[in-house]
Amino acid sequence: MTVTQIWAQDSVKVLSLEQAVSTAIENNARLRIAATDEEIAMARYRQSDAVYLPQLSVSYSALTTNNPLNSFGFKLQQQAIRQADFNPDLLNNPSNTGDFMTRIDLQQPLINPEQWYMRKGAQKQVEMMRLQTRRGKEIVQFETEKAYLQLQLVYESVRVVEEALQTAREVYRFTKDRYDQGLMQKADLLNVQVQVVTMEANLATAKNNIRNASDYLGFLMGSEPGIQYQTAYVSSVNQPETSLSVPLERTDFLAMKKAIEASSLMISSSKKSYLPKLNAFGTYQLNDRSMFGFGSNAYFAGVQLSWDIFKGFRTKNMIATQLAEKSKLEQQLSEQVAQSQLELQKAIRDVSDHEYRIRQQEAAVEQAAEAVRILRDRYGQGLANTTDLLLAQTQLSQQKLQLVQAQYKLQVTRAQIKLLTTTSN
Repeated sequence: MTVTQIWAQDSVKVLSLEQAVSTAIENNARLRIAATDEEIAMARYRQSDAVYLPQLSVSYSALTTNNPLNSFGFKLQQQAIRQADFNPDLLNNPSNTGDFMTRIDLQQPLINPEQWYMRKGAQKQVEMMRLQTRRGKEIVQFETEKAYLQLQLVYESVRVVEEALQTAREVYRFTKDRYDQGLMQKADLLNVQVQVVTMEANLATAKNNIRNASDYLGFLMGSEPGIQYQTAYVSSVNQPETSLSVPLERTDFLAMKKAIEASSLMISSSKKSYLPKLNAFGTYQLNDRSMFGFGSNAYFAGVQLSWDIFKGFRTKNMIATQLAEKSKLEQQLSEQVAQSQLELQKAIRDVSDHEYRIRQQEAAVEQAAEAVRILRDRYGQGLANTTDLLLAQTQLSQQKLQLVQAQYKLQVTRAQIKLLTTTSN
């Protein structure tokens, strides 16, 4: 049974590289989490709208007391004071006095530099999360391309093993015919039979690897496991012109810069906490001795200037901590740029190495194939032994596998260079 027959029985889904990448970007679980983080950052930024917007609250209270001061105060708020209420006996020993109060409180921030800079910092956090999401898409694209090429490599490996198995079976049939005619020894037949069994086992493992690679590719695309994908052959991954340096406009670098900017704004916010704050407030009140009564009303409004003079060095130490965290971010950015530069230089050298290795492997495959052809002709004439032919066939299979592996490594390295040099544009 051929691989094509198994594919038909398993209802394999044919998938192009472009389809795999677009599906992964749309459905990848990691990107959905990144999008959620972006929404969280935006929600936190919107919380800072309170820096400019008023705050309004309404409350309704039912109170009762026989406290002399509060009892008299309730009557004042209800605008129900009479001459008899100034009787000393009533003032000192009032009866239970009730009050039903409806209160509306309004607070309006006016000048609050600390919160202004904190709001700007939250906005930088949103921009940072957006850049991180974009970088996440680039990474998912690279991982999907790599998984797709890995699946293609497995299919190529299956093809090589199938060719080797077909050749081994032909040799087995030829050897068995000669053995039945008494022209070959049983040891030769057994050697070929072992080779056939070994190739069959290798083919079964290779086909199982197709399912494993398909499951991983499906995981990246956010699909259920168990679907087997068939690749459309990719001869080469598109690669931009090789640059000798990593661009600083890369999205992950820009995200780090936004984090540094946000840290600077938070430091400014802490420093502005030394300045005074100006806020307006107002209260409108309705009081009545009866429930749901609104017989008396009054308002209270004003502007408050507050200034925190000393907080036990808390602000000073907070600024020192924030400065250290900003310095750490700058060091991390510098290290990340340097590490990416090393990876790019290595990838560029690897491309040259893989291209050279492919040329060498292509020549080796041609030489190994010619050696097998000569030995098969000699074997058919009884001039070569079975061991030499089997070794030559094994060597040919190994050279073919090394060739497809070298091609896979070249394509993955090109995809890595694209990831390393992709800019925000």
